[in-house]
Parts: sequence; C-alpha cells; structure tokens
Amino acid sequence: MSPTEGLTVTHRRYVPHSHAHYGGDLVDGAYGLGLFGDVATELLIRTDADEGLFAGYSSVEFVAPVQAGDVIEATATLVRVGNRSREIDFEARVVCRAAPHRGPSAADVLDPPLVVTRARGTVVAPAR
Repeated sequence: MSPTEGLTVTHRRYVPHSHAHYGGDLVDGAYGLGLFGDVATELLIRTDADEGLFAGYSSVEFVAPVQAGDVIEATATLVRVGNRSREIDFEARVVCRAAPHRGPSAADVLDPPLVVTRARGTVVAPAR
C-alpha cells in the first residue's frame, strides 16, 4: 500500500482517575502525547505495513486541560509523505466529560468536542 496524504486514524479512550496527578483531577499533558504515538503507530501500519519510529515533534500546543473521567479522542492525519518520513498532524479532543456536581458517575457529551492538544510530528518508515 502506498502512503496517502489525508489518511486519518482516530482512537478513543476513557481517562481513568488513576491517571490524575494534579489537583482538580488534572492529567499531565504527556497523556495526549502517548495517544498520539498510538494513532501514529496505526497510521504507519496502514501505510507502510510497519510500526515505524517516531522521530520527533516540530510543534506541540496544550490548549485545554485533560481531566480524569474524560473520554478523549486522538486523531492523526498524514500531511506529507517523503521517501521514508511521514509528517503527521495530531489533535486530541475531549468528547465526554465527568460532571461530578450532578453525581459521582454523571457525565456529559461535549458538542462540540473540546480541543485539548494539537501537534505536528514526524515518523520514519523502514526502507523497503
């Protein structure tokens, strides 16, 4: 399969309370970067039949906080294809958020989702 610019991969996951490290049930920004690594891995498997290696980020923006009890969605979009390098835009959004003021298990669907992290990164596929 040939890498195609515009290909997008999305993962969703619940953020457990065990990941909260700060007051207010805040989760560290690295949580979103870990998700970006996961969606980049799937994207490379789909384009290059290999997990590839993450070379680095050229930009990272922490736009809003991630909290325990969130359902977060991470998307990777392939924006540039080199000989072996793949440039990817990432975005993480909270799609559901806990609403503890209504009860210990209450939560809301966020419409529209809340963008929490944006980044651009480069991954490298093995030589064919």
